[in-house]
Amino acid sequence: MSEPIYILGLSAYYHDSAACLLRDGEIVAAAQEERFTRKRHDAAFPTRAVAWCLGEAGIGPERIDHVCFYDKPVRKFARILEMHLAFAPRGVRTFLMAMPVWLREKLWTAREIDEDLGSYEGEVLFAEHHQAHAASAFFPSPFDSAAILTLDGVGEWATTSVGVGRGESLELHREIHYPHSLGLLYSAFTYHAGFRVNSGEYKLMGLAPYGRPRFRDVILRELIDLKDDGSFRLNLDYFDYPAGLKMTNARFDALFGGPPRPPEGKLGEREMDMAASVQSVTEEVVLRICRDVHEKTRETDLCLAGGVALNCVANGKIVRGDTGFRRIWVQPAAGDAGGALGAALATWHGHLGRPRPSRGKDAMRGALLGPRFDGAAIDAALAELGARTAVLERDALYDRVAELLAEGAIIGWFQGRMEFGPRALGARSILGDPRDPTMQRRMNLKIKFRESFRPFAPAVLAEDAPTYFELSGDSPYMLVTAQVRDEHRIALSPEDAKKTGIDLLNVKRSTLPAITHVDGSARLQTVTRDANAPFHDLLSAFKRRTGCPVLVNTSFNVRGEPIVCTPREAYTCFMRTDIDWLVLEDRILDKREQPEWKEDGWRDRIAPD
Repeated sequence: MSEPIYILGLSAYYHDSAACLLRDGEIVAAAQEERFTRKRHDAAFPTRAVAWCLGEAGIGPERIDHVCFYDKPVRKFARILEMHLAFAPRGVRTFLMAMPVWLREKLWTAREIDEDLGSYEGEVLFAEHHQAHAASAFFPSPFDSAAILTLDGVGEWATTSVGVGRGESLELHREIHYPHSLGLLYSAFTYHAGFRVNSGEYKLMGLAPYGRPRFRDVILRELIDLKDDGSFRLNLDYFDYPAGLKMTNARFDALFGGPPRPPEGKLGEREMDMAASVQSVTEEVVLRICRDVHEKTRETDLCLAGGVALNCVANGKIVRGDTGFRRIWVQPAAGDAGGALGAALATWHGHLGRPRPSRGKDAMRGALLGPRFDGAAIDAALAELGARTAVLERDALYDRVAELLAEGAIIGWFQGRMEFGPRALGARSILGDPRDPTMQRRMNLKIKFRESFRPFAPAVLAEDAPTYFELSGDSPYMLVTAQVRDEHRIALSPEDAKKTGIDLLNVKRSTLPAITHVDGSARLQTVTRDANAPFHDLLSAFKRRTGCPVLVNTSFNVRGEPIVCTPREAYTCFMRTDIDWLVLEDRILDKREQPEWKEDGWRDRIAPD
């Protein structure tokens, strides 16, 4: 029997650096660097993620056959030079700030990889950025052939790419180039609303239902020239990002009635309406592109990746709209982290020409591709912390946790392999009862320490999802929104119907108020036993006890921190917050029984996300 072929995929230097290891084309391990360094969206070279991937496979760098990076730094550098020359002398300061890191690190990516891997003797391959996104979207998907759409801020030059995947072949047919970018348009509004770019876009999406899209026509008239086929050009007179230090400029401020909201400042009607407006425009652009892609390719399935593919509201519109696509599949690590996976898969199928099996299901293993910890590792960590714990047999554990949840407890849930990508999917999750009308506020203010308007997502047994949500197909990775079904909705009183803005937060809209957003939608995760048996069994136990197959599922972290990776991090988060109980595999911990926790000013050290 021949030796297996190992391929290491890498992404780094912009945001969400990551590493992924394939063995004979199958995913062995994948993780973001932030989970190890505890620096949110860490962009540094993924040294620790690489070390963990190799350790998970039980190999050293000398056993790696191919290494592939997720973009082409020289082409990206050429784009930066060209754009600064085009806008000179404006942007000289930005250019001078960018050059040192390029000359010190980014242009020498191959050298950095050689130094980090040491005994690796092969060449370093470079995929194009959108090729890596497209490969991460199509190759792990359940489809034998599909149309492909990738949308993000920018790669080398491309900001939008469309193509087709069939078997092991993948071709991109059309691109939109920088500085014309749907991702950067959305980020401009993220910045103007006072949120952090490349971090706060999901906040803007969550804020949109509180507002009215009264600026939609202004955006379509002044900011973006949108064609019927979804192609577009931005009016750069309103943006600073091509050569400046900000996303927008004074002309943008004047168009929307004032300067950007200060970070952490009060959210007003204007920010809510701007969020609603750019969300509406984004959906319109995506739908037009999808209709055109379907018409040109005649494919009935669509694969999505790139940062814009994390916009679950737009994804829901694709599913429910008249795009012609029967099914969609979104890469769960759709942003730059997934580029590491795409680079590795592009090497296996594209560079090596290896065939792609017909699976009938995706190859992501529920996105549970990160580190796991056995009982001995958990016990060692808890002993060092002086924690008090009990061990329960599995069925008894699920019954006990279901009982606690039904009584209103909030549970930290730590099981199996950590998720790859930005969503907690039942491995590193904080769980609550969705029927509790106080749950959203409790979780936001006392556990996550984040803005009260932020919605929470439901995890639901896949077999019960159609009973509660207007969903066609499934949503295993929490990347599609669906409306709560009418039979679970609550009619608004005349007083509630008059409410606007943030006052909508306190309106009970369904029998599952903790997961129903103000527009009646939910960003749901459908859970199967095949993908995540422990989480499915817990949901089943909760259904047996309450008749409800749904739980609130939010990521196991506080605002500004990455999702927890280790038992120690889970215990620390548990003790710092109002989480009531912690479950680490088959260990269960009651907050009331733990030794006194001494605060150390940790919140002052975490930058707002």
